Amino acid sequence: MSEQTVPAHSAEPRKRAGWKFLRDLVIIVVAALLASFLVKTYLVRSFYIPSASMENTLLIGDRVLVNELVPGVVPVQRGDVVVFQDPGGWLGTGQGDDLIKRVIGLPGDTVSCCDARGRLSVNGHAVDESYVVLQPGSDRVSLQDFSVTVPKGQLWVMGDNRYDSADSRAHGTVPVSDVVGRAFVTTWPVSRWTVLSRYGDVWDRVPDPS
Repeated sequence: MSEQTVPAHSAEPRKRAGWKFLRDLVIIVVAALLASFLVKTYLVRSFYIPSASMENTLLIGDRVLVNELVPGVVPVQRGDVVVFQDPGGWLGTGQGDDLIKRVIGLPGDTVSCCDARGRLSVNGHAVDESYVVLQPGSDRVSLQDFSVTVPKGQLWVMGDNRYDSADSRAHGTVPVSDVVGRAFVTTWPVSRWTVLSRYGDVWDRVPDPS
């Protein structure tokens, strides 16, 4: 009976398989790092809250993530909490270049305050703003009375802490082009983690300007 020789498996295919796996792993890691860079650079940024103007929605020391697709891809909406660049004269020297406020009026809207119940109105519709910090013994969401029609390409913005916020009442409207993005979540400290609401159930009832 003749002896048969069983050929040994070549190590070359295993080497090629190992190299392909390593190559694919490197590609995946590089792609993930690139995607992370693009997201942080063009889609999402983190901002630190330095003042009390948005209390109690945002406290000093909070950090928020901002969606930079707003307003370039996604339009700004009433009730959005937005970060915007200082249009000029809002901040003193050494205070940075960005501010954060809530959008109250869109281009063409008429914003006025206050009605008999202390509420502000947009296009004649009174808005119940549960997030506003009120003065003890007062139901007014703003100390000052005002009425303004928002110009084209501009926004009327206000802080949630109305009695400690130098906003559009003091500085006027903000160009839509100055908006950096919409804040959508508080990320720090961990105990403060929350999704930021635009209170759509309230703001979506506001009619468009006539």
